[in-house]
Amino acid sequence: MTLSWGLLLSVAQVVWVVLIAIFILLERRSPTATLAWITMVAALPFVGVAIYLLVGARHLRRKKLRLRLARHRIGELLREWKEARAKLLSLEGQLMRAGAQLGHLPPEELREVRLFTDGDDCYDALVAAIAGARHHVHLEYYIFRDDTSGLRIVEALKERARAGIEVRLLVDAVAEGLGHATVRGMREAGVDVRFFNRVRLFRLWWRILNFRSHRKIAVIDGWIGFTGGMNVTDDHSVRAKGTAAWRDTHVRMVGPAVHGLQATFMQNWVFATGDDLGCDRRERFASFFPPTPAGEELADVETFGHHDGSVAAPSSEGSPARPQIAQILASGPDDDVHAIESFYFAAITSAHERLWLTTPYFVPGEAILAAIASAAHRGVDVRLLVPHKTDSIWVDAASRTFHDELLAAGAQIYLYESPMLHAKTAIVDDALAIVGSANLDNRSFRLNFEVVAAFYGGPCIADLARAFEVDLAHAKRQELREAKSPFVQRLLASAARLLAPQL
Repeated sequence: MTLSWGLLLSVAQVVWVVLIAIFILLERRSPTATLAWITMVAALPFVGVAIYLLVGARHLRRKKLRLRLARHRIGELLREWKEARAKLLSLEGQLMRAGAQLGHLPPEELREVRLFTDGDDCYDALVAAIAGARHHVHLEYYIFRDDTSGLRIVEALKERARAGIEVRLLVDAVAEGLGHATVRGMREAGVDVRFFNRVRLFRLWWRILNFRSHRKIAVIDGWIGFTGGMNVTDDHSVRAKGTAAWRDTHVRMVGPAVHGLQATFMQNWVFATGDDLGCDRRERFASFFPPTPAGEELADVETFGHHDGSVAAPSSEGSPARPQIAQILASGPDDDVHAIESFYFAAITSAHERLWLTTPYFVPGEAILAAIASAAHRGVDVRLLVPHKTDSIWVDAASRTFHDELLAAGAQIYLYESPMLHAKTAIVDDALAIVGSANLDNRSFRLNFEVVAAFYGGPCIADLARAFEVDLAHAKRQELREAKSPFVQRLLASAARLLAPQL
């Protein structure tokens, strides 16, 4: 009897593992990730399945009607953009055309670009922009805390809402950090506060849950936009944290290219709320995507803001200045095309002279890792700036296992000393700069909703390059290969690498 029960349990386990394996196979992940999950489920039948259902399942149950509505509304605008920008795309390079094809958002012009490497300066600019809003304020953040920095922005939002301005705030439901009293106070003032993709799980799991909105977006009157790596929290504030404040990069943009941020915000808003903002009326839809203000011609712009607040002329004396061209790329697990990952791959493989990358979490997939190594082999000046230590010991351990291949190829890796480095940027030759919310890891590229701004040519690239060089002064170049580390450290790092698809 004991033997028969044992045999029955063994057969049940095999059947169970086979069924789960079939389910995993049908998701068509990378071979490495597929084998890793099947192995875990086979080795730990019950625990493995529980972990898989928590962090591995990739079927996002989006409300199809809302998603179709969002895409239909934005699609109307995109058709007009594609027609209006057809000439620009025909004249510009392959990266711009790739971005338009991958992200479905065409390039546009900007009147002004300002980089922020200081959180307090960024929050000051955001508060000032909100205070000047005349039609609407749209914010979407991964983390929005009601600490000192957050409450400043909360008060600015409440003031505008009381003045009759449309104010909307969308915060990720898992990572938000807002207290009930703060949310209630905003709603009483007229701020429409919503939460993205709510889950009913213990908050201790928040760091490994999938399908989160990791985006940082602020749009004021459809004309001023902010995006980058900064959440709304004292973590980025020197005033609040002193020397422990995180080092990050954010960008403020003014001009038509902000429409891409607006379109990205509206898609998630419609999904999260079902509210299409009355965009069935064309004039209402157009109010969120205003044309160039009367009397302002982008071609006449002569200056751009630097990251330190200074101003420089981007063209020689007597010649007309060319507007800064920018493009917004958004991606998420609901899309079969991994737009930001594919764009990064195209950008990296296009590098001829330099490839300077900054990311807090470096756990790349095979394609991105090979592209970076290939650039270094070709003689490109490849520099990777990562934190000496992040807020995740698993990411730190896994990240180190990728360093040796790049070092062997001739890349330079720099470890940023404290405080935490949280910026996500890229510089390719003098042709492209990227600032956004996406890390160089599978979680950003495939599991979370992300957004980046790509800047083609113009002084924004020089500004970001100067900021990168300043950061290198606070970093130590890595000389020791991981292969020469102590055995236990290498073993733990190799084990952490097995979790790379989820980190």
